[in-house]
Amino acid sequence: MSLVCAICNEVPEHPCISPVSNHVFERRLIEKYIAENGTDPMNGQPLSEEQLVDIKVTHPIRPKAPSATSIPAILKSLQDEWDAVMLHSFTLRQQLQTTRQELSHALYQHDAACRVIARLNKEVTAAREALATLKPQAGLVAPQAVPASQPAAAGAGGEPMEISEQVGMTPEIIQKLQDKATILTTERKKRGKTVPEELVRAEDLSKYRQVASHAGLHSASVPGILSLDVCPSDTNKVLTGGADKNVVVFDKNEEQIVATLKGHAKKVTSVIYHPSQSVVFSASPDATIRVWSVTGGNCVQVVRAHEASVTGLSLHATGDYLLSSSEDQYWAFSDIQTGRVLTKVTDESAGCALTCAQFHPDGLIFGTGTADSQIKIWDLKERTNVANFPGHSGPVTSIAFSENGYYLATGAQDSSVKLWDLRKLKNFKTITLDNNYEVKSLVFDQSGTYLAVGGSDIRVYICKQWSEVLNFTDHTGLVTGVAFGENAKFLTSAGMDRSLRFYSL
Repeated sequence: MSLVCAICNEVPEHPCISPVSNHVFERRLIEKYIAENGTDPMNGQPLSEEQLVDIKVTHPIRPKAPSATSIPAILKSLQDEWDAVMLHSFTLRQQLQTTRQELSHALYQHDAACRVIARLNKEVTAAREALATLKPQAGLVAPQAVPASQPAAAGAGGEPMEISEQVGMTPEIIQKLQDKATILTTERKKRGKTVPEELVRAEDLSKYRQVASHAGLHSASVPGILSLDVCPSDTNKVLTGGADKNVVVFDKNEEQIVATLKGHAKKVTSVIYHPSQSVVFSASPDATIRVWSVTGGNCVQVVRAHEASVTGLSLHATGDYLLSSSEDQYWAFSDIQTGRVLTKVTDESAGCALTCAQFHPDGLIFGTGTADSQIKIWDLKERTNVANFPGHSGPVTSIAFSENGYYLATGAQDSSVKLWDLRKLKNFKTITLDNNYEVKSLVFDQSGTYLAVGGSDIRVYICKQWSEVLNFTDHTGLVTGVAFGENAKFLTSAGMDRSLRFYSL
């Protein structure tokens, strides 16, 4: 027998009995009725919630609704339960698949991490073995560090040199330099004294006029282009370094900027375009040398070879090493791939800042200019000063070797350009310029036929006769860089007036 609520006529979930009328009610309903009326719904007598008596019964089973007693209703009920089971099963399968994917991803990450750790361990082991191998080699090749009072090597005239930070001038590197020099010397002998047929003749060069001028390469707020170079393999690409700390690659044919490279903390005073790679180099008074990718537009290497302003930069003929000079009185020879300084040398007795540096075309010797008007020739393999060229009366501002390997041109703040014969080690020609003429840039063309001088104006001389064939005064400021195109088919210049100019027929 089941209890039935006197109010709703349904089996109550929580039955209780009223002592006033002895009827059974659903507690939820009778409490609501009492709250509203305060009486028993059956006889109207007063009734309170405290008077209600709960009836303890087992959990009641509600009878099925009359609509569920037919066969179609039972079938529908079974179908609904089956659908619910299937949905639940599908949800469980989805959760299982997600868990499997997460587990697979976690296992893959763990495997990748194990591989990286194994590779790093292998590289560390290889680096330690290489270091252990290099240490004895360095001890054989490079002199040990010596006190400042003890000379490490003797230069020209017995001048002592101080060699420091020699971390990698191995026999392999020296042999590589020697092999390259042998190849270049052989090629030069094959060419002999013949002038390339494609080279522009002097009578045509004298007819050159300005054909283009571009003033928007660098910032106008800090005006001035301080350095210039032309890509040897593609002379349409021109490289400039500015007072605005930027390095700019410019396409002459397209007349547009290819890349603007930012990263130096101070002005850019030297730039070089790699002859065979889309790579450029720059130096700055911020004491750094930067290697840039033109295609990527980013800095790929920073060479910290000096403690003071870097004043000169020159790329070795192998394309793998950089020569740099600095106000810290040192010149440095660095590997551009690793950014390591292979050797770093100073003339201890001179105690004078270096103002410029340039490799000889063969790459085994090079020249440096000093603030006390000296030109020093160095042997790269021995790292010693092998010759000195006195004669200027002011700081040396620029030096340039001719492609023939015999001539060296030097300029200083004495309004003169001197030509030196490296075979006889003497000055054989002095070009005296106007009073107060400032020489900022010297460059021979690729055949060694013409010499361009940039400074208060632009002048081009024909070698051997050393007669002037061109003179341009288009720049409104000092000319800081000049460069020839292939076979001297054009001349380009840059200056403190922020302009890049091109001259040709």
